Amino acid sequence: MAQKYRHKITSVTLINYHFVWCPRRRKKVLKGLVAERLKQLIIEACQEIDVTVLAMEVMSDHVHAFLNCPPTLAPYQVMHKVKGYTARYLRREFKELLKLPSMWTRSYFCSTAGNVSSSTIEKYIAQQKTRG
Repeated sequence: MAQKYRHKITSVTLINYHFVWCPRRRKKVLKGLVAERLKQLIIEACQEIDVTVLAMEVMSDHVHAFLNCPPTLAPYQVMHKVKGYTARYLRREFKELLKLPSMWTRSYFCSTAGNVSSSTIEKYIAQQKTRG
């Protein structure tokens, strides 16, 4: 899937992050209406900070999100916004979630991905010295 690069005055970027995070105590609370509402809230939170949702899957006890982000945001800033925004609205709308001490754990997984694989980039860099 070809993705659009972000063009600014002095830069061209393509920064994709794969995030995974879990509800507190890894409770299986992300089902049914909660899961559907969570998807909507993640999209809303991302739109507010100029992040594009490329793919998303909500499992009963964790969330996967593949996000295209601007270079001005660090991964922790993206997670802070998404987790804070979704927790606030989910706990307000679904009172059963108030039983958890907090909606999300403080931890998350993040890895980077772009249009090409790591091995392709390594080969490209290795070939640069041989060019004239």
